[in-house]
Amino acid sequence: MIGDWLDIGWLDEIPLRGARTVPVEGGEEIAVFRTGDNRVFALVNRCPHKGGPLAQGIVHGHSVACPLHNWNIALATGEAQGSDKGCTPAIPVKVDAGRVLICRAGALKAAA
Repeated sequence: MIGDWLDIGWLDEIPLRGARTVPVEGGEEIAVFRTGDNRVFALVNRCPHKGGPLAQGIVHGHSVACPLHNWNIALATGEAQGSDKGCTPAIPVKVDAGRVLICRAGALKAAA
């Protein structure tokens, strides 16, 4: 842990156009996504529709398709796209010297 940031591992441990999950003590499971253009995003690992595991979805561009009902969720905001309505909390994330860090306070706030 670096201050209020949780070090969750190396960027290279997350596949391009893929995700990994991170449990947060006192919070919810977080899905950390790496896009094809090497950007990193973090969302609570729960689709706003029926709670599907977003980390198991297909990453395309800067969105992820929920594996249960194919809702497209914007990785930057957690907002459902198109005619679907709903939002999953987005968690602040950054990469520092190749290490991925998520905001612990953001993860705990999302659980509240």
